Amino acid sequence: MRDNVSKRFYIPEWVLFIFSTLLLVKVGAQDARITRPPVTDKWSRYGEQVNKDPSKKMVELKSLIPGLIYDLRYAGTNNFMHRRMYPENTTCTFLRSPAAIALLKVQQKLNQTGLGLKVFDAYRPYSVTVKFWELVKDERYVANPSKGSGHNRGIAVDLSIINLKTGLELNMGTGFDNFSDTAHQDFLDLPEEILQNRLLLKTIMEKNGFKALDTEWWHYFLANSNQYEILDIDFKKLKKGL
Repeated sequence: MRDNVSKRFYIPEWVLFIFSTLLLVKVGAQDARITRPPVTDKWSRYGEQVNKDPSKKMVELKSLIPGLIYDLRYAGTNNFMHRRMYPENTTCTFLRSPAAIALLKVQQKLNQTGLGLKVFDAYRPYSVTVKFWELVKDERYVANPSKGSGHNRGIAVDLSIINLKTGLELNMGTGFDNFSDTAHQDFLDLPEEILQNRLLLKTIMEKNGFKALDTEWWHYFLANSNQYEILDIDFKKLKKGL
């Protein structure tokens, strides 16, 4: 009787193999999926949020900050993705009003000593962050889309300092988007000039309300990020809304 029961429930090995393979594929697909947070991707919804809280208005930085220099890396191919991530001919960038006003104060202070700011990136649509994550799944350098980023919320900026007379960037030891320990805020095995340049940027940004990202000398953000919604609105719509 026991033998008959065993035969009745016998499953061929090839069936078990196929079943286990399909299960692994399914689990892997689930792990690869991104849990999408609430994202504002409609212009009308963004308008409602701004009407309720004017501090959420996105400000085009050059319209507020005289002499600001743009080097918008993701509008071209000179970036870690090696391809254009923003629409062709993207020539503007944005921050929420409080972040833009704080950055204006930084620029004004630097101008007093013949220096100024160069911006590599500021607001970044959420859909672009998803594409970044597909290539670099490392939260030290790329925001996890399941959380969104300060860039997506319009309160983070990537930047450096330039000499206004020469137009050259101060030496910060690495270029923008350098994913190595050398770019970390606490990396000290550098010439004194570079350490002082980084300290200058960090000091003046922090005095005006920004916080530094530990792993990127160029990245600064407002601490109250959760007050702002994640946006996925394209640059053209934001520009038309000015």
